[in-house]
Amino acid sequence: MSIELQQEKKLFLPERNKIKEVYDSYSSLLNEILKNVESDLKQKLNLRSKPNYKSRVKSFPSYYRKILRVKKPEELATSESLICITDIIGIRIICPFLEDLSVVEAQVKELYNVLEIEHKGNPNNFKEFGYESVHILIKIPDSCLPQDNLMDIPSDLVCELQVRTILQDAWAEVEHELIYKSEFSPFDMPLRRKLASMNASLSLADIIFQEIRDYQNKLQVEMDERRQTFYLKADNLTSEVSDSDVSENTNIQRVSPFVRGTIDDLILEALHEHNAGHFEKAIEIYTTVLSSKPQPPAPVLTVMHKHRGMAYFAKNDFDLALDDFRASYENDPNNFRALYYEGIVYSIKGDYKKAIEVFTESLKINEYQSHTLYRRALSYYNLGQYEKALSDLNDSMKLGLDNEETKNLHAKLIEKFDMIV
Repeated sequence: MSIELQQEKKLFLPERNKIKEVYDSYSSLLNEILKNVESDLKQKLNLRSKPNYKSRVKSFPSYYRKILRVKKPEELATSESLICITDIIGIRIICPFLEDLSVVEAQVKELYNVLEIEHKGNPNNFKEFGYESVHILIKIPDSCLPQDNLMDIPSDLVCELQVRTILQDAWAEVEHELIYKSEFSPFDMPLRRKLASMNASLSLADIIFQEIRDYQNKLQVEMDERRQTFYLKADNLTSEVSDSDVSENTNIQRVSPFVRGTIDDLILEALHEHNAGHFEKAIEIYTTVLSSKPQPPAPVLTVMHKHRGMAYFAKNDFDLALDDFRASYENDPNNFRALYYEGIVYSIKGDYKKAIEVFTESLKINEYQSHTLYRRALSYYNLGQYEKALSDLNDSMKLGLDNEETKNLHAKLIEKFDMIV
């Protein structure tokens, strides 16, 4: 290399102390911006499962090493202001399930000015396993910039969001310690294979967790529809609400991806049949689960008796429904809902004293049941015990139950009191 070239190169040598001095002067500002962006994300992102957040401003040693790699020497030597890199401010959004990653990505694109999205790793290559993450670069929102700041904020300052599952984040942390903080020689290939195998296991665990989550989502939709159908029939029989007061979901996916014959699959199949109006078939499946050997554990028994009771109720087999609701409660003494259902059936049968007794049992377990208080108020009203009815009705309304039925019952009670006076 000629003397001229050597001298020219020396002109562009970065002055580390000068760069550090500038970096340190921005430290508090960067941390404040980071805090504001994280707070903004927590307020705006809306997920069913709650993510965790990890945030950091890059340490100067890491920052300096990176700018040496990614910036031109003349930029480092001549810059008088903060030299920006994409991950100087970083926030990890750590989600429980794989489905959350696409939800976060979609919401971030809608809520922020996204400059770049990169999907680290290759999920389509089954021969390789390694670091996986979604990296999203966003422009710092104006609302997250300190209003009283006197320093110039670089126009190219951005925030990097890393979106991962819990297991992906755990892998990245361990991989960073084992690989990036040490040097592997060619003789370490067996260890690399072990790491790849471990990462494959974590990837499989993420997939299995998501499959279980999908199953739970389907089951919950089916259970919600079945519960609403039960309430609709109960309300129609007691003439307290019209059909329009309960929305019924008819767009249910009725295909179970699980192996036929397992208890989970039988429960989902029974709910399919139940919601489709095939009550005899649903009862048959519920009975199969209840009579299986060895006997299912108490939590399964209490759920199956409750569901079968609802199916019997739908067929107007009220005595069999009562037997199942009572059995559901006996398998779980904290099951206040089974008692609530039992009380509904007694009120429909006109046995208001027994209905009040069961509603009271339910309220002893959970006193904050607005609908149970309302139903007990109806039973008191039908027995002519108007003061108790009004007391229960007022309590149910204090707990937030405020609809046409509560207003109608309140009007009827006031009319009764006026007649007595």
